[in-house]
Amino acid sequence: MKFLVDAHLPPSLCAVLARRNHDATHTLDLPAKNATKDNILNHISVAEQRVVISKDADFFYSHLVLGRPWKLVLVKTGNMSKRELCSLFERHLPEIEAALERYTLVEIDRIAVTPILTPKPPAGAI
Repeated sequence: MKFLVDAHLPPSLCAVLARRNHDATHTLDLPAKNATKDNILNHISVAEQRVVISKDADFFYSHLVLGRPWKLVLVKTGNMSKRELCSLFERHLPEIEAALERYTLVEIDRIAVTPILTPKPPAGAI
């Protein structure tokens, strides 16, 4: 899988994902770095089929209304250290991967991974 880690999360999260053979990019790797606008991140997500990992609720609403980003992992842990966050992702990454195979929106908190939204079927498919 390919991931795009938002500015509110540590770049070390990319290393956790890379250890599991995922392609992970942090906003710091982009030309505008952490100042990259959400609409640009959404464009990259759709164009490259990257899962955005963010704490930003704006991505949640954008995904619900516009279907952008392509897929989203919404981090709802509150404040925690970088080490704790990376450890949380390491523990739950198999669950996150499995959920993203079927769902377009997944939430992770301090306790669990919760799949939220499946893609809508194409018009006329029902």
